[in-house]
Amino acid sequence: WASVKKMSVLAVSEPALMNFEFSTPKIIFGQGAVKNVGKLAAELGGTRVFVITGKDQTRAAPVVDALSGAGLQHDSFPVPGEPTTQLVMDAIGAAMKSGCDMVISIGGGSVIDTGKAVAALLGNGGEPLDYLEVIGKGQKLTKASAPFIAVPTTAGTGAEVTQNAVLDSPEHKQKCSMRSPFMVPNIALVDPELTLGVPPAVTAATGLDAFTQCIEPFISNKSNPITDALSIEAMRRASRSLRAAFEDGSNLKAREDMCMASLLAGLALANSKLGAVHGFAGPLGGMFPAPHGAVCGCLLPICLEVNLAALRQREPESPALARFTTLGQILTGRPEATAEDAVAFVQELCRALAVPKLSAYGVTEDHVVAVVAKAAGASSMAGNPIKLTEAELSDILRRAI
Repeated sequence: WASVKKMSVLAVSEPALMNFEFSTPKIIFGQGAVKNVGKLAAELGGTRVFVITGKDQTRAAPVVDALSGAGLQHDSFPVPGEPTTQLVMDAIGAAMKSGCDMVISIGGGSVIDTGKAVAALLGNGGEPLDYLEVIGKGQKLTKASAPFIAVPTTAGTGAEVTQNAVLDSPEHKQKCSMRSPFMVPNIALVDPELTLGVPPAVTAATGLDAFTQCIEPFISNKSNPITDALSIEAMRRASRSLRAAFEDGSNLKAREDMCMASLLAGLALANSKLGAVHGFAGPLGGMFPAPHGAVCGCLLPICLEVNLAALRQREPESPALARFTTLGQILTGRPEATAEDAVAFVQELCRALAVPKLSAYGVTEDHVVAVVAKAAGASSMAGNPIKLTEAELSDILRRAI
């Protein structure tokens, strides 16, 4: 009841007319949930499972053990870093050669995105560039993906419940998405205990990705009442627990909060849009060796500040302005908080998590024009609460460097 009373002080603006769809996989959440993955795979009809892991394949032991217990054969494929178009092609080749008929990913967002792409191509044929947005042909998937279970081991991307896979194309120096309702996993299995071994730097980076994905759908021009509810709860959990999980990785309650925040944020972004932070993050991730979450953390407070100023200057009647005030109330827990308090909260959190500037990854003034040009055309920019000018985008990037 306390949470209900607290929610009653929030005024969430919404458009006069609404028109939206909402999609979600089957979600299984809880400590020890991974023990059920063998039974779940068998229920989906799998006979030989293609298990996609991070570079440390030993972390997939809970899945492998559960599959063996259910009498299912498996083959493993490691993903050593962020997925590229070529890595996905290599994975497809391995899966087809071994005769696998379903996919399980256990790992972070890169591992899960690889799994979604592999499952989609197993069901549809072709290669990633046939379907990638922006840099590819952008073809639509026409058939269901192979059965796919996503088991996240970090609290960050929310990839376990989204309908896209972000792939890096070194040839184009850009990250873009394959996207389709067919790519929503059959099952998202979230076990907070799997995140207990994540080191502080990774906890910060992945957590900041989740935190950004709590906020951007809420202020997005594509938000709706369902995504608002998800975003609000996700922001509450992340704002109280991200720093706690960073400071004490064994804090299971904080880990659980962050797993839930990541899950809820993933559902929100999958059913609304993101914004300028992710509009920049795609090109930057493709051009520089920068962790996605760290890029988001560096850009988030600056993007909030620039968006707020742009709305006040050019669209002072926009309902998005009220959302910035509500954002301040949610993040701080104070009903009298302002939009400026939201910006200040995010700035302080990023300082506490030691978020580096983009210059740490090699971004310089010389890159501003190229990055801004790519960011302006990114699909995530379409969800920003206001269309930012080239000058505003350039200002964001320069301040982040």
